[in-house]
Amino acid sequence: MASSRAGSPIPREVADELERVVARWHQLPLDHALSRAPAVRDVVQSLADEVAGCRRRPPSRVPDLGPATLMHQLQVMVFDLFAGRPDTSSAWVTERLSGIRRSL
Repeated sequence: MASSRAGSPIPREVADELERVVARWHQLPLDHALSRAPAVRDVVQSLADEVAGCRRRPPSRVPDLGPATLMHQLQVMVFDLFAGRPDTSSAWVTERLSGIRRSL
C-alpha cells in the first residue's frame, strides 16, 4: 500500500479516486452540486463516525457548511481515517469515493 505522497497516510489508489471526485465536484453547476450534497454529506459523516471510533470518542455531527466546503470536509475525513487507522481497507474507501463520483 503505497501512500499518495511522502508523509501522507492515504494509500495511492484512494488519493487518486479522491482527486477525481474533487475535480468532478468543482465542475458541477451549483444546482447540481446542491442536489448531490446530501449523499456526499452522508459519506463524510460515515467517515467521521469511523474516525471517532478509532479515537474512542462518541460520533458527532459534521456541520453542513455548504457545497463550497464539502470537498474539504471529505478530504479531511479521508486523511484522518487513514492517519488514525492505517489498516483501513483502501478498497472500502475507494468504493465509497467511486460511488460519489458515479453519482455526480
